[in-house]
Amino acid sequence: MIQAAEIFLLMNRNWPKLLVCFAALSFSCSENKPAKNERSDPPQGTDISYAKRFRLEEFEGYSQLSIINPWQGANNVIQKWYLVQRGEKHPAEVDSSRIIEVPVQKVICMSTTHLAMISALNETATVIGFSGTKFIYGADFEAKVSRGDLSDIGFDDNLNKELVLKLNPDLIMVYGIGGESAGYIGKLKELGIKVLFNADYLETDPLGKAEWIKMVGSLYTRKDMADSIFRNIENEYNQLKIFIGENAAEKPKVLLGLPFRDTWFISPGNSYISELLDDAGGDYLWNQTTSSVSMPTGIENVFLKALDADYWLNAGSAATMNEIMSIDPRLSELRCFKNGNVFNNNKRINAHGGNDYWESGSLNPDIILKDIATILHPGLFRDYDLFYYRKLD
Repeated sequence: MIQAAEIFLLMNRNWPKLLVCFAALSFSCSENKPAKNERSDPPQGTDISYAKRFRLEEFEGYSQLSIINPWQGANNVIQKWYLVQRGEKHPAEVDSSRIIEVPVQKVICMSTTHLAMISALNETATVIGFSGTKFIYGADFEAKVSRGDLSDIGFDDNLNKELVLKLNPDLIMVYGIGGESAGYIGKLKELGIKVLFNADYLETDPLGKAEWIKMVGSLYTRKDMADSIFRNIENEYNQLKIFIGENAAEKPKVLLGLPFRDTWFISPGNSYISELLDDAGGDYLWNQTTSSVSMPTGIENVFLKALDADYWLNAGSAATMNEIMSIDPRLSELRCFKNGNVFNNNKRINAHGGNDYWESGSLNPDIILKDIATILHPGLFRDYDLFYYRKLD
C-alpha cells in the first residue's frame, strides 16, 4: 500500500480526482481459474526475492505469470497469464484467451512507472499508446509523442475506444484501484484486448516495487537483462542501507503528506514510504500503525501529533512554503516548518507537470533512499546533490 497521494500522483493526475478514486475503492474478489487440463508437471520458479504481487514459473513450452491481488482491497485474487514464444505452437492445455505471445511488440501503458521499466529494457519503441501523454517525463517517450509515434488514449470517462482498437496492441498494461471491472478497466476489457494488471505500486518493500522489472522483462524475453538491472539496484540499495544504519546516530521524526479539504490521508507504518524512511534512518510518526490502505485522519489530529516533527517530506503538490500556509495557517506552527525542514519530491518536474519521481523513482529506490538519508542526516553524504527532492522556500 502507498500514500493516498501516491495512488494518483503515480499516474500524474490531480488531487481532487485522487480522492474520488480513493473513496470508491472496491474490495471485490475474483480469480482466473486455471484450465482444467493445465499441466501438473512441477514448474521451475523464477527467483523473486522481494515482490509479493507477482510470480513467474517456467513450464515446458511456456511461462506462467501470476498477478496476485492487483488492486487495493483485493483478497485471494490471482490472475494467470501464459507467456508463449512468438511463432511457437500454443500449448493445448492452457486457456488460449490468457496467452500472451512474447516478446510483445505493441503495448499501451496507463502509468508512467511502466514506462520507466520498459525504457530501462531498451524497448521504448514498443509503446504505442499512453493515458495522459503530457504527464510523461522521460525524454525518449516525450520524443515519441512529438513525432506522433505515441498516442494519447485518454482516461476514465474520456477513454478513446476507437483509437485503442485502431492501435491494436498486444496488451494494455494497467494499474488497479477499484477492481478489474471498475471504470476504464471495464471499458478496455469490453474491447476484447488483453488487459494486464501491473501492481508494482502496491508493493510495500522498495526493492519489491523495483523487482517488477522482472515481470516486464518476461514480456520482452529479456530475463537476463532484467535480472542484471535488478541486481545492481539491490546491491546499491542494501549497501546504502547498511552504511546509513552504521553511521546515522539519530532518528529524526518525520511527517509525510499534505491535507486535502481538512483530511490528511496517512500512510500506515507497513507502507512502501514508511519502509524507505526507516531504512534512511528516520522515525516516521505513524510507524506503529498497520493498514492495507491509507488512513483518513483529521487535520487537527495530525497537527497535534506533528508538533515536534523534525522534518516534513512529500508535501503533496506544494511548490513553496506559502502554498502550505494557504491550505491551513496552523501548519506554519510545526517545528519542521519553522526550522525550514520541508522537502518535496518534485525537483524533477517538466512544464506539463510530469514528475520523474513517479516515473523513474519506482526503479530507483536506491536514489530515493540516498536523497532521504541526505535530508535527514546532513553531512552523511558530503557533496551529494539531491536528485528527486528539493527544499521548499
